[in-house]
Amino acid sequence: MFRKLTPYLFLCPAMLIIGIFVLLPMASALVISFSDYNMIEAHRFAGLDQYRRLLKDPFFWNALYNSLLYLLVVVPVLSFAPVFLAALVNRKLPGIAVFRGIYYLPVVTSLVVTGLMWKWVYEENGVLNFILRNLGLMSEPIAWLATPSVSLFAVMAVTVWSGMGFYMVIYLAGLQSIPKALYEVAELQGVSRIRQTLFITIPMLRPYIALVAVISSIAAMKVFDEVFIMTGGGPLGQTETLVFFVYQNAFIEFDMGYASAAGMALFAATFALSVLNLMLARDSGYAKR
Repeated sequence: MFRKLTPYLFLCPAMLIIGIFVLLPMASALVISFSDYNMIEAHRFAGLDQYRRLLKDPFFWNALYNSLLYLLVVVPVLSFAPVFLAALVNRKLPGIAVFRGIYYLPVVTSLVVTGLMWKWVYEENGVLNFILRNLGLMSEPIAWLATPSVSLFAVMAVTVWSGMGFYMVIYLAGLQSIPKALYEVAELQGVSRIRQTLFITIPMLRPYIALVAVISSIAAMKVFDEVFIMTGGGPLGQTETLVFFVYQNAFIEFDMGYASAAGMALFAATFALSVLNLMLARDSGYAKR
């Protein structure tokens, strides 16, 4: 009897932590989303009023659009670009460990430091404009973070830069798990490097690509730090994401009921996205591993 209970005893601390810090706040947010609560007055049951308010709020739809655009642009880049970076460092060359460390450095750098650094790079008199002007690619400097048409994409570039090394490590592990015999046989048969990549490397990396797609999709829906530090949701709300929308209503407007309803909408979108990704991952063979 005790032996049967042993696994559950080991799980109890983790389950307790998850219950206190994840499930309980989620349940509280769900309850608050049905009330009119502003941290000053007492809870007042409001039914579905907060959700109806969301449907009529253009700022909510703008934040949702920005989050989905973030997802559609960033996730494909982070799903495939690190493959080539991993292939580059998956070689037995002198000092290759140093290059791996350099590529991974943005991952362990605080996003606060990263955001401030890139904010300086994007200034009108910053490094980026200086380089582009000296290369003759532009005549006048661009305010990258203050121009509505490019500000969101400028923030996306920072997300890609800071996350590239993390996904590179995942793909590097995948590349090193591929049997070398497959490449040796392909070379004996005269198969070119390009065909080896297309018919050996990519198919063998499909489970890892599915994993990266799931992780990067959830991360893209939850992006906040870069937006908060670099643009504060501006200009004109062009970089405001769903998480920033929740933060704005909760801790600036103190409208906890409305913020909780937006948080539930974010949870629903993230959950649906995760289920979709898991279905695709099952087709790729990841779920069978």
